[in-house]
Amino acid sequence: MDKKNNDMNRRKFLKLLGAGAAVTSAAIYGCDSKAGKSAAGGGTGEIPTDKMTMRTNPTTGDKVSLLGFGMMRLPSVGGRSAREGNEEIDQEMVNEMVDYAMAHGVNYFDTSPAYCRGMSERSTGIALSRHPRNSYFIATKLSNFSPDTWSREASIAMYRNSMKELQVDYIDYLLLHGIGMGSDGMKEFNARYMDNGVLDFLLEERKAGRIRNLGFSYHGDIRVFDYLLSRHDEYKWDFVQIQLNYLDWRYAKQINPRNTDAEYLYGELNKRHIPAVIMEPLLGGRLSNVPDNIVARLKEREPERSVASWAFRFAGSFPDVLTVLSGMTRMEHLQDNLRTYAPLKPLTEEEFAFLQDTATLMMQFDTIPCNDCKYCMPCPYGIDIPAVLLHYNKCLNEGNLPQDSRTESYREARRAFLVGYDRSVPRLRQANHCIGCGQCNPHCPQRIDIPAELHRIDAYVERLKQETL
Repeated sequence: MDKKNNDMNRRKFLKLLGAGAAVTSAAIYGCDSKAGKSAAGGGTGEIPTDKMTMRTNPTTGDKVSLLGFGMMRLPSVGGRSAREGNEEIDQEMVNEMVDYAMAHGVNYFDTSPAYCRGMSERSTGIALSRHPRNSYFIATKLSNFSPDTWSREASIAMYRNSMKELQVDYIDYLLLHGIGMGSDGMKEFNARYMDNGVLDFLLEERKAGRIRNLGFSYHGDIRVFDYLLSRHDEYKWDFVQIQLNYLDWRYAKQINPRNTDAEYLYGELNKRHIPAVIMEPLLGGRLSNVPDNIVARLKEREPERSVASWAFRFAGSFPDVLTVLSGMTRMEHLQDNLRTYAPLKPLTEEEFAFLQDTATLMMQFDTIPCNDCKYCMPCPYGIDIPAVLLHYNKCLNEGNLPQDSRTESYREARRAFLVGYDRSVPRLRQANHCIGCGQCNPHCPQRIDIPAELHRIDAYVERLKQETL
């Protein structure tokens, strides 16, 4: 960025943090001047149990942990995420991770009827019901994506089943899920929540205390976001969940023209004093698996910290952020995030500018904005859509995408790409099986034209295969 833009973004950053000078640790979590010191210790050593950065919900007074446990990628008995394959959730490991998280100050757990092939809420309920009900906050969603769940009866049944699966008689944070995700966000919102009276029902449930906080998660169509905020005086949203990270802060729309920059989203919530819950702080893992030159750049500044910790610090450094969600499959993911937030070492003005420069460098790579959420799955023709897109992104980010056959490295890169493709994606699940039916597109929060990308990748693969060197 040039100096003028750099200075402008620094001023905006300071304004959003409500500060007239450089940000300090005390500006975020109170007056304990020692709190920031333990956060600088790096990725080893004991994790404190009493240093979790907490945020206060202005509506209810809830003291919420800045790290929120996203129950979207729970471990399976085979060790990978339960969103993949057909393996059962490893309940013993879920219990262990939940216990460990709570022992270190985490008290916000986010789930949905749609997560882990419909089993996340049940697993979450089993794990949390072993603890006193007032020691944690449960967030779940009305995930009535499919038209056959848009009726009032089906939507209310889904809501009540969530309480049953979670073993609770009230929900702390309920979200209207995936607002603006379809091709016509306003039409879909009206069908899901307005025409059937479901939003009115949920507002009554909030009055009755069975929903303590009501909000929505935003995905895509800015008209819906702006409309719902324009009705804030009527609906009184308690919180809103948005996608925010240092790449999406200024480049979300450039990555995908149908998305909205996080700077605008957070700014609109900030103006209305609506707490923000943050999803995709790592952009589906892309900000923990960055190109080698970006790794070197981040490690030069903080050699003992993980690459991912930069993204979590960015998301947590804004004061109207209530909690930052992380889908954690393994204990080491949880421990690394705890080191970042127990306590938070907020970004300084200079570090904010450094990350924006880093984002500008990353934009040199024309990656597909897939977050590996798997909402596009299952494909009726068996294609592993996320695996195809992520293999392509990985090779592009690492500089291993064969481009110029005249270079010495081309033969090696060509072979590595094709061999890696076969290893990452079984041949019966590769892009060449896409017929362009488009069933995946309406479900993509990033609004990727998935068939077009699959056909592009398949054409590229076929060209590589047919070349004779």
